Amino acid sequence: MDFQPTERQQYWRDRVRNFVQDHVRPAVSTYHAQDAEGDRWKVIQVVEDLKAKAKDQGIWNLFMPPRNDGHHHVEESFEFEGPGLTNLEYALCAEEMGRIGFASETFNCSAPDTGNMEVLHRYGTRDQKDRWLAPLMQGEIRSAFLMTEPQVASSDATNIECRIDRDGDDYVINGRKWWSSGAGDPRCKIAIVMGKTDFSAGRHAQQSMVLMPLDAPGVNILRHLPVFGYDDAPHGHMEIELKDVRIPATNMLLGEGRGFEIAQGRLGPGRIHHCMRTIGVAEEALEKMCRRLQAREAFGKPIYKHSVWEERVAQARIDIDMTRLLCLKAADMMDKVGNKAAKQEIAMIKVQAPNMALRIIDNAIQAHGGGGVSEDFGLAKAYAHQRTLRLADGPDEVHARSIARMEFARHTPLPGEADDTLSSGDMGATR
Repeated sequence: MDFQPTERQQYWRDRVRNFVQDHVRPAVSTYHAQDAEGDRWKVIQVVEDLKAKAKDQGIWNLFMPPRNDGHHHVEESFEFEGPGLTNLEYALCAEEMGRIGFASETFNCSAPDTGNMEVLHRYGTRDQKDRWLAPLMQGEIRSAFLMTEPQVASSDATNIECRIDRDGDDYVINGRKWWSSGAGDPRCKIAIVMGKTDFSAGRHAQQSMVLMPLDAPGVNILRHLPVFGYDDAPHGHMEIELKDVRIPATNMLLGEGRGFEIAQGRLGPGRIHHCMRTIGVAEEALEKMCRRLQAREAFGKPIYKHSVWEERVAQARIDIDMTRLLCLKAADMMDKVGNKAAKQEIAMIKVQAPNMALRIIDNAIQAHGGGGVSEDFGLAKAYAHQRTLRLADGPDEVHARSIARMEFARHTPLPGEADDTLSSGDMGATR
């Protein structure tokens, strides 16, 4: 067991860290100024400038899976390759990206594009890749992922009701989706839609995923969904009506009934990406908290000298470092034994990371007093985003259920224990 980063891990982490420090952080004020100008749903030029700079430096598409990851279903060509970072190598980079909200996009590493590009990379046909993956990898367009629905508990994806019906050489889509992240961006041109192609098939064989252009007739954006009042423009989260949307049958991904298979390939890495960015968010909140506590006085002494804050800061450091280790362990397992074998670790980090960050951000808000709940320090917005992550990619309860089931399977009753428990329970009930 070696906790020292390899030379390659340090190389990529430091390149991202330095770029964020030297180029992204100084651009934050420009970003906010451009974000506040004109229409909310627009291209923000400073991000485009940073993307060009990152691309020139080769710090681009870092999440793309290595060529030998075993998931490719069609003949590959090198134009669809990234630097080939492992999950562990990328995890260290993602933490640095998480420190500033728009940093991930400057490296073309922001959700949901990362997951969608991985799906196209692993499961797409050559034609699908040429049409959609190539411009996504170049950062020329953005994408959306449409799974969650307002009328059903989408934490159980077998509940989804969106229909994808075959009609000759086409599929016709009907349904309603919401929390369709990224659909507000004017560059969003393609969505991966999960729906049912066969309502009579087995429980996990009914669902399929298709590629749907956002400008197809019948795609109607009904409303934007703010999170605690934050619109997340130009990214946004939308409720979308799909009314007789007709797409070519060639837009099917992998095949009918393969939706859950694709989802599992997509969500494992995505959860790790979210969690490592979350650690970066928590580090930023802790830094702001420490600076604020040392800069202000209350009741005759600096606030940081009040013992309650020493305890909170100490616990924050402990929680961040423990969470990082769990996340790196999960990423390392994914690289070595695959997503399925790392299922419990992925579930654990998905529960732990946002809850950890929320506690630290909440304490940072408290340290800033009234300023903490304002927009001045970015903490309220960070809290809103992290609170969303307790639901995104599966709510805490689903992951906890998965963790518990694996734990119960590991510790089944010894012979005779079940009978003893039952008989003693019966005795208690008759007294």
